[in-house]
Amino acid sequence: MRTALIGLDYIVDIMHPDGKIARCAPQAAEREVVARFNAAKEFARAAGWPTVLVKVGFEAGYRDQPKHSPLFGRAHEFGALDLTGPGTAFHPDLHVDADDIVIAKPRVSAFYGTRLDQTLSASGIERVVVCGVSTVWAVQATARDAHDRDYRVVVAEDACAALTAEEHDASVRMLSQIAEITTTDALSDLA
Repeated sequence: MRTALIGLDYIVDIMHPDGKIARCAPQAAEREVVARFNAAKEFARAAGWPTVLVKVGFEAGYRDQPKHSPLFGRAHEFGALDLTGPGTAFHPDLHVDADDIVIAKPRVSAFYGTRLDQTLSASGIERVVVCGVSTVWAVQATARDAHDRDYRVVVAEDACAALTAEEHDASVRMLSQIAEITTTDALSDLA
């Protein structure tokens, strides 16, 4: 089955201690999600899976920012999630390769307003393995959207983090209704 690995929002502003809205940074560091995702990328490369790195952000001047959004509405006040700034750079420990597909998204789901679905479809992808920060927001939204687009969805939960371990665990329980839950070490079971 054609599979793609998707990494969500492993960017400075969200998960690095220097990030402007990095509330998940402590849990991401404690769970070692970047190292786990890097290991998943190595497996994906060996298995011939395309890898997609998705980052949330807004165009220069925040023209596409939803100012009414409780989640994104104040990003401009902090200078966060500016696609032209350093905060939307990938985490410095993330292994980014020249053949990674990089997609910027203007909302929570990686499918909203992006070319992700077309890219996966053009590659004949049937199953997606979703990883990222935050489990509560980006991972849930993307997994749900993928499910509704008829992809088989797998969540590698050890490459995900949320604000707290409790939030992460609750999200994983919810996702288990629409996705297979696994770990990065067990990705070989999918090959």
